[in-house]
Amino acid sequence: MTTRHRELLTDIQREFPGFAVVPKRGSTLQRGIALLLAVVTLGGQRHYVTRYHTVLFGKLYVPDAWNRMDDATRYILLRHERVHLRQRRRMGDVMMAFVYLVPFFPLFLAWGRARIEWEAYVETIRATAEVHGLEAARALEQDIVRRYVGPDYGWMWPFPRTVRAWFGEVIADLEAEAASTD
Repeated sequence: MTTRHRELLTDIQREFPGFAVVPKRGSTLQRGIALLLAVVTLGGQRHYVTRYHTVLFGKLYVPDAWNRMDDATRYILLRHERVHLRQRRRMGDVMMAFVYLVPFFPLFLAWGRARIEWEAYVETIRATAEVHGLEAARALEQDIVRRYVGPDYGWMWPFPRTVRAWFGEVIADLEAEAASTD
């Protein structure tokens, strides 16, 4: 039986022929990044290898949790990560790395990273609404705000009201789309 996430994986592999899902634990690079993140966030980001999924160089590096995820969760995650793959294609590796790490600061006010991640989180919210309904999508707000203003992404955008406003715009768009199909 074909599952939704497997169909999406096939589509992603067609769109990005070098794409693969790779365990983080087996990657020296990913373990090195984890150590660096733990140091620069003073231990705030110490779950990089065990909880976070990362697109880098056209591959999706996954934590051990990937093996325990159900089809719907994987599908939603892959929708988010496909956005990053498309950003990479649009910007190239060097420019994407620069935008992700530099404007304005690598930590505490990372506008570039905030915007790159926001584009992908919009897709997470949309995919969640598609799979689980609008109420489930609304329930993501607190977690997304926490990630933006906390150590998960190096305090990339420490303005919760702004993130909530962005979130509200996406929910309003989803509500308008739902109303127009009724």
